Amino acid sequence: MAKFITLGIESSCDETGIGLYSEQDGLIAHQLFSQVEIHAEYGGVVPELASRDHIQRVLPLIKAVLKEANLQLTDIDGIAYTAGPGLAGALLVGSAVAKSLAWSLKIPALGVHHMEGHLLAPLLEAKQPKFPFVALLVSGGHTMLVDVKAIGQYKILGESLDDAVGEAFDKTAKILGLGYPGGPALATLAEQGVEGTFKFPRPMIDRPGLDFSFSGLKTFARNTFAKYPEQKADIAKAFEVASTQTLMIKCRRALVQTGYKTLVVAGGVSANTALRKELNTMGKKAKAEVFYPRQEFCTDNGAMIALAGHLRLVRGQTTSGNEIVINPRWSLEELQAV
Repeated sequence: MAKFITLGIESSCDETGIGLYSEQDGLIAHQLFSQVEIHAEYGGVVPELASRDHIQRVLPLIKAVLKEANLQLTDIDGIAYTAGPGLAGALLVGSAVAKSLAWSLKIPALGVHHMEGHLLAPLLEAKQPKFPFVALLVSGGHTMLVDVKAIGQYKILGESLDDAVGEAFDKTAKILGLGYPGGPALATLAEQGVEGTFKFPRPMIDRPGLDFSFSGLKTFARNTFAKYPEQKADIAKAFEVASTQTLMIKCRRALVQTGYKTLVVAGGVSANTALRKELNTMGKKAKAEVFYPRQEFCTDNGAMIALAGHLRLVRGQTTSGNEIVINPRWSLEELQAV
């Protein structure tokens, strides 16, 4: 068991990620192909194009990762694949490849929850958070706060009632006429803006609870841009400040509510510099430690799927049978504890 090696396959949206995780050596190799250029001309992800590209990329990437690790396919002891949530067609590609390989190699396969992958991604680092902790997951179409007692023991404390913060970033970027992907483009433009030029609302901070709402913030940005079209950078700055401060306030509230002193932040938006600054400052004041994945593991990747799957496979959990099963809508609270 000490040498158990898990192959991870991520294909939930617009990135094909492959990772290899070893019980003995940790993460030993990973590769990623992003479809940003494919979807850029459409201003968003086109599901059919995403699925087709995953078909083309997944096997060459597996071969590249094995070569990087100096391993053969027969050295793999288990396969983890993203079974949901995500785009159905994209999920089917990864799951079909994983189940087929597992059947041919006579090894176990396991469908992994995409958001659990993000949640556990900081465990890929040398300095790791210890359970229990609060997790802020800000990935793609998800914004949620989770009480994490152990692997598989999750309680959602709050989530977005409409647009996730990442969606709001992308849509606001589109309003401002920025490129795709919109979130990073807006963050870059915000660096040129002057804080305080515009005052945007902090949604839902004046009511109890830990739910989020970012749709109104996006609308506020649209209305402001209609009045001041020449002040894109200042609008981007105001939107980013309002968004990150809202997230920070809810994280602080969650730490107080749970009594925990550890916060994990993961998902694509966790790479945002302004958000990290807000949360780090809050953490110091609250005497709480804040953990993030390294930048390359904030967005979707195969390393986090390999890790999340590995932690379950070595404890005997598998997805039984040869059926290709996906779960495009899958709650974290439905997962088994291990």
